[in-house]
Amino acid sequence: QVEKRLELVKQVSHSTHKKLTACLQGQQGVDVEKRSKKLPLTTLAQCLVEGAAVLGDDSLLGKMLKLCGETQEKMAQELILFEFTIDRDVVDPLYELAEVEIPNIQKQRKQLAKLVLDMDSARTRFHQSSKSGMSSNVQPGAKGEHLREEMEEAANRMEICRDQLSADMYNFVAKEIDYASYFQALIEVQAQYHRKSLELLQNILPQIKAHQETWVEKPCYGKPLEEHLALSGRDIAFPIEACVTMLLECGMQEEGLFRVAPSASKLKKLKASLDCGVMDVQEYSVDPHAIAGALKSYLRELPEPLMTFELYDEWIQASNIQDQDKRLQALLTACEKLPLANGNNFKYLVKFLAKLDDYQDENKMTPGNIAIVLGPNLLWTTQEGNITEMMTTVSLQIVGIIEPIIQHADWFFPGGEGNTVSVQPLSGTTTSLCKGASGAERLLSQTLYDSRSPTLGDIIHNFKGQFL
Repeated sequence: QVEKRLELVKQVSHSTHKKLTACLQGQQGVDVEKRSKKLPLTTLAQCLVEGAAVLGDDSLLGKMLKLCGETQEKMAQELILFEFTIDRDVVDPLYELAEVEIPNIQKQRKQLAKLVLDMDSARTRFHQSSKSGMSSNVQPGAKGEHLREEMEEAANRMEICRDQLSADMYNFVAKEIDYASYFQALIEVQAQYHRKSLELLQNILPQIKAHQETWVEKPCYGKPLEEHLALSGRDIAFPIEACVTMLLECGMQEEGLFRVAPSASKLKKLKASLDCGVMDVQEYSVDPHAIAGALKSYLRELPEPLMTFELYDEWIQASNIQDQDKRLQALLTACEKLPLANGNNFKYLVKFLAKLDDYQDENKMTPGNIAIVLGPNLLWTTQEGNITEMMTTVSLQIVGIIEPIIQHADWFFPGGEGNTVSVQPLSGTTTSLCKGASGAERLLSQTLYDSRSPTLGDIIHNFKGQFL
């Protein structure tokens, strides 16, 4: 039974040793330092650190590469320690068992078989000699005595070998718990390695997230309004303020503004530049439709409409009121319930749209037309309804909300001279021209809607030297 078990254990141990060795990434039989150089993780860590040095700490990618490179290096060290321990506590003992201990026992078994044959041969020769002496009535002489001693010596060697083999077999059976502990050690070492690796990753993740969260150059399209405002330190979303500023300068008399579709490639490029906090004034001053399209896209791509999901039902109910005064009052009540960030940006946008209405003879955009094209980008529901219904009833209701707010913008949002709205400086428009120019912070601090203020072109001309 033990002999059968020996062969099976040898096969299993040999196979496990082979597969386990294949799982190890480091080179076996070398010191830790040389073994580390062969690890893919080490190569990756070096690549990341070198990339970080190329990009520098001014780049978010550079910061990420540096942190990840340092982490991968630590992970590689943990992996080296893990593989070294696996080699010592599992791989080497399995090799010893499969290639040394069991083969030695099997060699003894073969040796015993040979000694049995030798003993049988010696016994046969002795018996033949004895029979020959008895048949001739001759006393066994020196030869007979020698054969007897040879037989006894062979029997003695066989007995010793058999005892040793039996002892080794019993020891093998008794040590099965030790052999099983190799696999317990494998799991324990793996668990320890993964615990340490997880701890490394969990320690670095908050730092990585902190860099991501504090990096101000984040995309703004499709991101929550409050998140964008918090990161940029603004009250008015950059795409809204940038587009409004440009349209005030070059688009107020453009026929069909917000209604005429812009070039798809121009719109895509402008949205991408706004996502980077950049506004190329000269390029887009000749294409107000692209600017209007970028503003509409920003409003539509907000995860929640500027006028909020929470107030949707209240807005719709207000639009259904037949009495005009009561309807206006209900709309005002809803406006006052808007969150601070939404309320500030909605007020800013409505003031601009009211200013756009002043040029309706040239741009053909009456409050009703503006409400038709912009309303669906300011308010929508989370529920998926019938498309025809959404295109008729809901659209008419939204127009009934936006149109009177534009018509009575000063009543909804009183304060300031006429349509004046104070805004923060559009420092983001200068990021493509210079880094940290002191003039950028003062560039657009004047009131956007004050006709007595210098135009955007005048401001850019005045600060041109600082930008360059």
